Amino acid sequence: MQRTYLALAGAGLAATTLQAVTTPLAVAAGVFDTQPVEASRFAVLAKPVGLADWSLVLIEQVANGQPCWQERPDGLVDAAMNRFDSKGVCASYAGSNAYSLRVADQDLASRYRLRLSQVGDEIQLQAMSPADTTLLLVGRGQVSRRDSDGFVPIRLETDWQLNRRLYGQQALNHIYFAASSPLEQLIASSGGGGSNSEGAQPLQPISSGVISSLGRDVADLAGGGELESGPIALQVVPFKE
Repeated sequence: MQRTYLALAGAGLAATTLQAVTTPLAVAAGVFDTQPVEASRFAVLAKPVGLADWSLVLIEQVANGQPCWQERPDGLVDAAMNRFDSKGVCASYAGSNAYSLRVADQDLASRYRLRLSQVGDEIQLQAMSPADTTLLLVGRGQVSRRDSDGFVPIRLETDWQLNRRLYGQQALNHIYFAASSPLEQLIASSGGGGSNSEGAQPLQPISSGVISSLGRDVADLAGGGELESGPIALQVVPFKE
C-alpha cells in the first residue's frame, strides 16, 4: 500500500507540474494583463554580433541619475550603463524570456518570435511565425556604419508600442511589443516587412525558452510567496563582448 500511495503521489505531482507549464500557453491572455510604459525611458536597440548578425536589446532608465544610454554624433547609441554601477538605475532586457509579441490582447509568444534582419542600410525588427511566411514589421533603424561598441536605435512602427506584462496589479520583468489592431489586419498591411521568399533568412524553430518563460511566470506567482509592490527588480545584462 505504501508503494502504491507513493506512486500515485508521484504521478499527481508530475501532472501538476505539467499543468503549470502548459496552462499559460492556453490561457495566457486571461492570466496576464499589460500597461503601457513611458516610451522615453526605453531604448530599443540592435546590438552588432560578429561580422553580420544583430541581437535585440532593450535598455530602461529605471531611476533618475546617470543616463543609461547616449546618442552619438554618428547616429549610433552608446550603452553608457556599462561604465558605472547601474544597479537600481538601469535595466536591460535581452532574449526571448525578456520580451515577446502581444496583439489585440493575445499573447503570441508561442506562435511568433522577434528577429532583426538587415536589408541594405536598414535594420528591420520583424515578427515571424513558422505557420505564415508573412513577416510583421515591428520597427526599423538606419545603419550609418557597423561599430562593435555602437548600437543602432530602432524606431517602432505606428501600430506598435512597448507594454509591461502584469499579473493582476503586479508588474513583471517582461516587456511586450504590443499592437491593438487584430492580427489579420496587421498581416494584411505588412507588405513593408517582406516575406521569407524575398531574401529573408529561413524560418527557425521557436525556442523552448519562450514556453518556459510563461510557465515560470505563473509557477512563481502560484508558489505561495508574497508579491512585492512595484516592478520586480531586473537583472542587468552587460553588453560587452
